[in-house]
Amino acid sequence: MNNTENHHHNIDHRKVIQDAIVRRSYKRKIVNRVFTGVTIVCVMLAMIPLGSILFEVVKNGISAISIEFLTQPQGSIIRGGGGVGPAIQGTLLTVGYASLIGVPIGILAGVYLSEYAGNSKFAYTVRFFNSVMTGMPSIVIGIVGYIVLVITIGSFNITAGAVALSIIMIPIVVAVTEETLKLVPNSVREAAHSLGIPKWKVTLFITLRSAKNGVLTGIVLAVSRVAGETAPLIMTILGTSLFFQGFISPVDALPLRIWRFASQPYEHAHSFGWGAALVLIIMILSLSVLLRFLVLERGFKQGSLVKM
Repeated sequence: MNNTENHHHNIDHRKVIQDAIVRRSYKRKIVNRVFTGVTIVCVMLAMIPLGSILFEVVKNGISAISIEFLTQPQGSIIRGGGGVGPAIQGTLLTVGYASLIGVPIGILAGVYLSEYAGNSKFAYTVRFFNSVMTGMPSIVIGIVGYIVLVITIGSFNITAGAVALSIIMIPIVVAVTEETLKLVPNSVREAAHSLGIPKWKVTLFITLRSAKNGVLTGIVLAVSRVAGETAPLIMTILGTSLFFQGFISPVDALPLRIWRFASQPYEHAHSFGWGAALVLIIMILSLSVLLRFLVLERGFKQGSLVKM
């Protein structure tokens, strides 16, 4: 009898445990579904403003898009002639020039902080000022560019604009590069060092290559950020209705042209402003896609362990 009672007792005890496990599993599933639903709702709420902005820009700007609008300099604001050809050219040149300055500096600085600096006081100081620069108002950077370069050269110019935009880019690239490199497992570095590969080759061809997706994301974020900046450009490149005249001459840019169109009281100017905004959005999207597919798929494939 005792054995029978113990057997039934064990069965009842197991059943209680199983029921508790089932209840807890059920609760976890409910909590998981609720949390998933909340996150989906939050994503949808976040997409509403973005979607409305894109809808308004496309609706109001698509009518202004034409070959003349994309290739010709600005004509009469009242009659609505001309286009934003110089502004498109100036945006591409200024952002490209700024990227040539800011991206290498940002990547190398991020590599230094992640792979070489460690937790030294100097590294802490650099990280602190990098965080400060990330939140620096762009108009302040524009004023510095005006004082240091525009006054020195004697005219508004693309070089001053590129330097000002590169200052905005560098903190973003540095922060993303450093944090991305920290995610690379140390076992990857140790395996490379065990083969006798120098540290700089390990960093450049293995660690950085492993973190290429994150580094590229930082570059895309930085380019997208500066492509729409207006305040630094007002203080440095000024704007012009002419195509590129030289590296020490004023150039035009889409953010400047949009700002000027929006400030005009004419209907054609507002239509052109919406059109220029649509062109700017398409350019930023195209640059992002181009960087991701060309640089990610081709540029980083050039470095490999075999070549070392």
